[in-house]
Amino acid sequence: MKARDDLSNWNEGAAKAAIVQFVEEAVTGNVPVEERIAVFDADGTLWCEKPVPVEVDFILRRLADQAESDPKLREHQPWKAAHEHDNGWLGQAITEHYAGDDTKAALFLDGVSRAFAGVDVEDFEAQSASFLRGTKHPTLGRGYLETAYLPMLELLAYLEANGFTNRIVSGSGGDFIRPISQELFGIPPERVIGSASELRYASDGNGGTITHQAQLAFLDDGGQKPIQIWTHAGRRPLLAGGNSNGDVPMLEFAHRQDRPSLRLLVLHDDAEREFAYTSGAETALKQADGNGWTVVSMKEDFATVFATSPAALAPEKEK
Repeated sequence: MKARDDLSNWNEGAAKAAIVQFVEEAVTGNVPVEERIAVFDADGTLWCEKPVPVEVDFILRRLADQAESDPKLREHQPWKAAHEHDNGWLGQAITEHYAGDDTKAALFLDGVSRAFAGVDVEDFEAQSASFLRGTKHPTLGRGYLETAYLPMLELLAYLEANGFTNRIVSGSGGDFIRPISQELFGIPPERVIGSASELRYASDGNGGTITHQAQLAFLDDGGQKPIQIWTHAGRRPLLAGGNSNGDVPMLEFAHRQDRPSLRLLVLHDDAEREFAYTSGAETALKQADGNGWTVVSMKEDFATVFATSPAALAPEKEK
């Protein structure tokens, strides 16, 4: 079977036309395949991020378990919020982060870095894979792997069929997404860039062990996204897709004077089929309006938001 290379779940409109025109210009303009790089944020761009991002749910459950075992932790954030199931505190931390106040975000990130300290990378990968494959979204009545946006999966396949190399560039942890990146997004683990904790290698006579430490190496958000793209790919992307203020630098970076480029900003405006919100995307929407970026309206441009089954989500592979 050929890779899915259609955009049948995109409604006809400006967004779909911009995508098709961009790809045609890249192909007919003989842009070398090695330069056809597309980068995408994950949370809110490729899959659902409300009421909390997928990895945040994973981390909160870990913090809640730690708070259950150690009552003293319940006096401190973010363990307190996790123990009390206070998603409002976390939501406020994210909102304030995108407004420029990182007071609460710093507390949360400290908890994140300490949540899996001492866990080796293979064990973490197994825990992540088990969570992602076995946990349901809290309100949508479907598994987390079923909250990927079908039109975006089609776009990934369409780009790949036309010689593009897709990468995920996410504020969530790269190690968290990698176990399912190939099966769900058609993107191999080595093309996933995400936030990371400090790691330490220890020789053990049996292949060695890499272990997560209690410090954050970097948060892959804002200006860090272009830096990590350059570090891992060594090229500017020609297409970037995001949905929040934290994606603005990445979208800005996807620009070259001598090549076609496309910047996509997913707008969550469909309360009936998903969620409707612009919090944390105000700056991005202004940039899109002022710079001619393509705004993808979930309500107007997505014929379907989610697939009806996990099998329908999986990108088709070449025989």
